[in-house]
Amino acid sequence: MKTATPRAAARPFLALTAGDLMTAPVRTIPQEMSLREAAQLLTRDRISGVLVVDADGQCAGDLSSSDFVTWAGRDGNGNGTVIHFIAPWGEVIDIDDCPDSEIRRYMTGPVVTVAPAASIGELAQKMVAAHIHRVLVVVDENRPEGIVTSTDILAAVARTAQEAAVQSERKPKKGSRARR
Repeated sequence: MKTATPRAAARPFLALTAGDLMTAPVRTIPQEMSLREAAQLLTRDRISGVLVVDADGQCAGDLSSSDFVTWAGRDGNGNGTVIHFIAPWGEVIDIDDCPDSEIRRYMTGPVVTVAPAASIGELAQKMVAAHIHRVLVVVDENRPEGIVTSTDILAAVARTAQEAAVQSERKPKKGSRARR
């Protein structure tokens, strides 16, 4: 997987787009995958979420670590026993007790999507409005092209701040004489 393209660093911060910031290719899993397999994949790959696609490769939903935490608090099988998962903070909670149900029953959908030309401001607004940490970049009939996470946006902020600091250090301070 790749992260922000080299052109992202050359563009002004507010001119950055989803295409500049996205990670591609997008990690996907089929909606028929079992919940146990999905939980193991998230853990093994050390990722907090994954895109769920249908048989045609179109976006069906999103499965994230917060979906596991939300579901883990429910009565798992009707007899008062709570089914546990791996919590986002890393606590290992007997994953073998996880049901073999297909993830399409537990995923969040529909996925929030944008075009590659969506501005960084639009990305941030969509994330804040939907209380999410990732937005899917799609092309051609809802096919995944890339994904932009809140971490990608924070990385762009950090790069911009670092560039500004370097520029500030290069400028002569007011009242000082330039050396000859």
